[in-house]
Amino acid sequence: MATPSPPKLFNLAIVGGGISGLILAIGLRKLDIPITIYESAAKFGEIGAGLGFTGPSVIAMNSIDPRMKEGLMRLATKNGSKAKEDVWFTVRVGDLRKAGENGVVKGKEEVGLRIGEPAFEVVLSEGTERGAVHRAHFLNMLLELIPDDITRLGKRLVDLSYAETGDVNLHFADGTTAQHTAVIGCDGIKSKTREILLREYDPDAAKAVFSGKYVYRGLIPMSQAVEMLGVEEATNSQIYLGYHGHVLTLPIEKGKTMNVVAFKTHDSWTNPNWVVPASKDNMIADYAEWGPSVKRIISAMQKPDIWALFNHPPARTYYKDRVCLLGDAAHASTPHQGSGAGFCVEDCYVMCGLMKEARSVEDLEKVFRAFDEVRRPRTQKLVETSREAGMLYEFELEEGDDVDAIQRNMQARMEWIWKADIPAELERAIKIFRGD
Repeated sequence: MATPSPPKLFNLAIVGGGISGLILAIGLRKLDIPITIYESAAKFGEIGAGLGFTGPSVIAMNSIDPRMKEGLMRLATKNGSKAKEDVWFTVRVGDLRKAGENGVVKGKEEVGLRIGEPAFEVVLSEGTERGAVHRAHFLNMLLELIPDDITRLGKRLVDLSYAETGDVNLHFADGTTAQHTAVIGCDGIKSKTREILLREYDPDAAKAVFSGKYVYRGLIPMSQAVEMLGVEEATNSQIYLGYHGHVLTLPIEKGKTMNVVAFKTHDSWTNPNWVVPASKDNMIADYAEWGPSVKRIISAMQKPDIWALFNHPPARTYYKDRVCLLGDAAHASTPHQGSGAGFCVEDCYVMCGLMKEARSVEDLEKVFRAFDEVRRPRTQKLVETSREAGMLYEFELEEGDDVDAIQRNMQARMEWIWKADIPAELERAIKIFRGD
């Protein structure tokens, strides 16, 4: 996609200056497409600690702009042990209720597997590249690739309307407006663009819904984590399975910190805020029946917050006229398969490849139609299978607490994510665009 393109006779607005919006902007600028990014916040920023990219998303990132992949790999934190470089997660049973009186995991008596010991590993497909980074560090790297003059901060979208020419008017909370040939909504899980696009056509899908789980997020200095758990367990990615809860730990910040993400099933979420301070007592109580490793991890978490996990219902479309949704605005997912950010990169790759084909204003709807047809099935599958994965780790699917069945499911369920041929997906989208 580095080949120069003819000048474009249109200009685009990108709503949202998060990771999707910035990656898309980097790709479109390389095509010499005039763009403006509208970000609601007064400054760019990302919340949350960890962000992972695997396989197709790394390939897509490199294709959009090799500087992004170089930055990812420069910032990435790998598992601490070289022998674990190709291990996605080491899986352990963390819940004491799955053990007999002797502490051995039920169903694993023949091997004497005890609570907290490695049960199996989920290994990446051969040749799969990956990079795990701190969100804020990755965002800052992307910002270095974008000139300041294409961004407008403090612009919170409140509505869209159409000019007589078919161009799109953006109306902002500060009373200002802007007009562009087309709009791409990259404004995340709470997307106003999505709400506007779907409020009449598909109202049940216009806003995200509670997924049935919340999560405690916190950090532990790696030196403390090693002292608690040992080098092997602390410095490599782990998942601890349990009844209606599971816990992930992984190294971040080049191994200086252990990131902890502790999940629990919950019937509903009524707080208008999705992120709230965590009560340490409540957090410890949620894992009172778990084994010593998990209890130590939970007790050591620094400044934990509770995050309610929402996801988008399946939408009938990602576009209407000259407005299109991309990334989390289109298909916000729970994090249980570690692929939400990667699918946003895939979106950007396909959208940029299609935009390279566009020669006129009339082509923009054809771009959006082809993008929707190709990307919507794959991305909505991720939302559904990610929700299922969270249930799998918490003994809530048909596998129940059968560790062997969970192992078979976990390894098989990731293959379609890691082995996808995204360049072939772009080729298919281009054929749709051209009417072939």
